[in-house]
Amino acid sequence: MIKSALIKLYDINWLLAVMVGLIGLVGVFMIYAATGGVWSAGAKQHFLRLIFAGGLMIVVALCDIRIWYALAYPIFALSLLLLAGVDFFGVTINGSERWIDLGPVRLQPSELMKLGLVMALARFYHDIANWRISHITGLIGALLMVAIPAQFVLRQPDLGTTLLLAATGVGMIFLAGVNWRIIAGGIVSAMIAVPLFFRFGLKPYQQSRILTLLNPERDPTGASYHITQSKIALGSGGISGKGFMNGTQRQLAYVPENRTDFIFTVIGEEFGLIGGLTTMALYAGVIGLCFWLSVQCKNFFSRLLVMGLSITFALYVFINMAMVMGIAPVVGVPLPLISYGGTVMLAVMFGFGLILSAYVHRDVDLPRSGRGVGL
Repeated sequence: MIKSALIKLYDINWLLAVMVGLIGLVGVFMIYAATGGVWSAGAKQHFLRLIFAGGLMIVVALCDIRIWYALAYPIFALSLLLLAGVDFFGVTINGSERWIDLGPVRLQPSELMKLGLVMALARFYHDIANWRISHITGLIGALLMVAIPAQFVLRQPDLGTTLLLAATGVGMIFLAGVNWRIIAGGIVSAMIAVPLFFRFGLKPYQQSRILTLLNPERDPTGASYHITQSKIALGSGGISGKGFMNGTQRQLAYVPENRTDFIFTVIGEEFGLIGGLTTMALYAGVIGLCFWLSVQCKNFFSRLLVMGLSITFALYVFINMAMVMGIAPVVGVPLPLISYGGTVMLAVMFGFGLILSAYVHRDVDLPRSGRGVGL
């Protein structure tokens, strides 16, 4: 058993593990800067969480992929139960009811659902015959698995995570091999539904954020404040930045939430365009490597699992950076591994553990009902 564990440790893709850890360390330094050099104001907690979550990632990676295949539906069901529990036992912070208080920690079930949804969809498409992927029964099953948790999250309200769950689900349905005609029909339906969703599905403050994106000058001291100050911070950094701990926008607290959702402004102001592009390159390297790892997996469940988790991580990064740069509305999506947040850190690192597990056990054969379609 010890020999087997050592072999698995050797098979772990350590390049991915190191790159993920490096991004996490960037978060430690940026949180330290965002809090004015106070180690105990977030940087210390982020570092300790990174160490713990890194250990969890390795443990998850060593577990046989067949274990995660068996746990896919139970984890999804537990995440859904916790999401429903937010309505009854949720804690409200900054006007949003997204957390469950467990005493020493606060759990954000929507972060767990990002994992549970990918795992459940990967198993769902692994188990069904290929002809059912584009059949009405297969489509309804997959869409319900996406729509039900998305509806719970939208009620919290958390538009950013709702969109992320929906985009991840649609991406996995596409990767599973759904017929292109259905995809085209879905695009047309979405184009029709977007204006209706804006009018009847969004709360007034959410509509205001989208209108602010289209016209940032409409309310510079109100709805436009975040985007305006974020752009000022990024632009003031220039090419090389003002230097570590020298960001004036950060020191004067012009940018709200600069250790969580808007932490990229600290990177841009203090390290400039070079720092921003370097951060993007690290993320791009991790995402690209994950896509490559998915190709190495022989069974459909593992390939779809890795691709789904990679899409979720990529959407995290894209939505956050687009929001900070003013090319997407302000939504509650953190910058993974860099923004301060315990549940997010654990969920993301657990996800990377699943990716590493799929790669370590890439030769495991999981029998499938049908073949020849999909990844």
